[in-house]
Amino acid sequence: MTRNQTFPHLLAPGTIGPLTVPNRVVMPAMDMNLCDDGEIEQGDIDHFAARAAGGTGLIITGCCAVAYPHGCASTKEPGLSQDRFIPGIKALADAVHAGGSKLCVQMTHHGKVARIDTVQGRPLLVPSEPTGSADMSALGDNTAEELRKMAAVTGGKKATYREATKDDIDWVVRCFAEAAGRVAAAGGDAVEIHCAHGYILGGFLSRADNRRTDEYGGSLENRARLAVEVIRAVKEQVGDSLAILVRVAGREFGEQDALTTAEATAAAVLFEAAGADAIHVTGWGRNPFSNFTDGPLPDRVGAYTELAAAVKKAVSIPVITVGRVLPEVGEKAIVGGGADFAAMGRQLLADPELVNKLKAGTPERVRPCINCYVCVQENFWDDTPLCAVNPALGNETLLPLVRTDTRKHIVVVGAGPGGLEAARVAGERGHRVTVLDKSDRLGGTLWFSGLTTPDNERLLNWLKGEVARLGIDIRLRTEATVDSIRALRPDVVVVATGAVRDRPAVPGGDLPHVHTGDTLRALMTGSGDVSRVPPLLRTIARLGKLSGITRRTAAIRAVTRRFLPMGKNVVVIGGSLVGLELSEFLAERGRTVTLLEEGGQLGVPMAMPRRWTAVRHAGEAGVTIHRKATVQRITEKYVEFRVGDRTMTASADMVVVASGVSAQAPLAAALEGVVPAVHVVGDAARVDYIEGAIHTAWAVATTV
Repeated sequence: MTRNQTFPHLLAPGTIGPLTVPNRVVMPAMDMNLCDDGEIEQGDIDHFAARAAGGTGLIITGCCAVAYPHGCASTKEPGLSQDRFIPGIKALADAVHAGGSKLCVQMTHHGKVARIDTVQGRPLLVPSEPTGSADMSALGDNTAEELRKMAAVTGGKKATYREATKDDIDWVVRCFAEAAGRVAAAGGDAVEIHCAHGYILGGFLSRADNRRTDEYGGSLENRARLAVEVIRAVKEQVGDSLAILVRVAGREFGEQDALTTAEATAAAVLFEAAGADAIHVTGWGRNPFSNFTDGPLPDRVGAYTELAAAVKKAVSIPVITVGRVLPEVGEKAIVGGGADFAAMGRQLLADPELVNKLKAGTPERVRPCINCYVCVQENFWDDTPLCAVNPALGNETLLPLVRTDTRKHIVVVGAGPGGLEAARVAGERGHRVTVLDKSDRLGGTLWFSGLTTPDNERLLNWLKGEVARLGIDIRLRTEATVDSIRALRPDVVVVATGAVRDRPAVPGGDLPHVHTGDTLRALMTGSGDVSRVPPLLRTIARLGKLSGITRRTAAIRAVTRRFLPMGKNVVVIGGSLVGLELSEFLAERGRTVTLLEEGGQLGVPMAMPRRWTAVRHAGEAGVTIHRKATVQRITEKYVEFRVGDRTMTASADMVVVASGVSAQAPLAAALEGVVPAVHVVGDAARVDYIEGAIHTAWAVATTV
């Protein structure tokens, strides 16, 4: 976002049934797993209170189990089935109200994904017995530790199922109604009835899950009957004391007979007639291992705005749009009449102060979500979400930053994500900060990664803006040596020089067409060590630099779709995060790409849903992938490698080495005893990419 953007419609008050909220920004449900046996604890309260204090208009809790422990996915989610849960909900409501926001409690029965039913030996309550089996092949790219943690959630037990009887259906309706009564008693402002994502109400609604032949199956009206009965019962229970929201998938992805937009729209009409005050339009990928990034957490900006707009045309009550809704997307949707409210989930995890910054006219100061899926990965094994760019997520006591009593001169070596974050936090705390980098631009590998991952460019722009705002002394094209650092007389030195990238120790590993990340960056930008770039390509890169094209990743992305200064056949060695994304990038630009990974898994540093999607996208882009491939030699025309007992070759006009990355910080060792204190952050300390860079930098800069 830029400084001159305004959001008058997004920041205007809005009404949902009996409820008036201060603005149209909604925090949708995201499970934090901070409760204890269904009871809300202080950590959960602190989390939501921070978003309320940050200006969010309406805050929706994570899933709350209407029949706890029956039908719940975790004992760490709030329960609504007994009066013992009311004090926790009341404490949460009070804290949210104190921050100026309104509280909506999401009411859920998880149906076929109610893991605690499996753990406790109960069959899962479903509309119909599931048929077939999900494609689990993506789990082949999971580590043994990840698989162990996922299995531990259900204790290794296998799920069983029970088709809901009429008595079960009546019980579900009562559970929702009584749960809503407890929310009202606790001082909540609204409830959200979850009728999506495969949970029990959404399961009844979808033909893919519901094959019943009674009055709850068959036609859409019949399949929507259970949700309609729940809405009516909740309305009868709470009257106008609570606003009633209903969450529905505007579309389900990935299976035959999945819910269509036309069906979702027709269901929304029925929900309005039953007493719903608003419809919250989400989306759902039916197999999390193949299309989780289609839904419920899409990787496309504004993924469900068209779905919300379709529902909006059919109902007269407010519609909430969700799905990577950035502020500018929400403003546009409201202005265009496609929605009345905009839900921003991961954006509010990354920056709880989002709304306050929009109100202050400083949208450029909103810390962006980089869509890395680190947060949601933790839910797969029932843990508290993390955020790659916000170390305070899950522990709000880390904020606000404590101003220093003793102002120090801190020299940061390296202007990548770790260096810039260390500089930013130290500057916020009142220290004098000098940043040194030998490059001609800020960002380090973060700048280069913006080519394949545009969200990383948004993070870099934010970091650049913050260090400029703080007046931090940035010195580019400056080599940091022991003598030059000593001359600056620092109190603390933070070394953030990034990882070291080695060439493969095989015959031909030093040929001119074999590139590491460093030389590839020089080729693409015309900056850095271009000595190993062939003369013609070196000239092209320098011309690009002179024209200004290579200063902007967006320009490089666009230009390289028409002209890419490299051969037709490319072999990428290493299928970790960088190699996998680079392979897709090159394949999309017409290159024949072969990806060689020595291990059995691809993309392991990525969070699971993003990893599964990245592997799928690489295959769809035409990348030929070989796992457990050992490179034997590189020639001017091909790469020879072994997979098991087979020796194979792949044509190669260019070879990109994306393996052999190691953490090294020789400068830090050389500075020991020369300066009072030395710290190493980011990939120079441990190769853990953006998350590791931001978190280690935060840890150092908050304590110096």
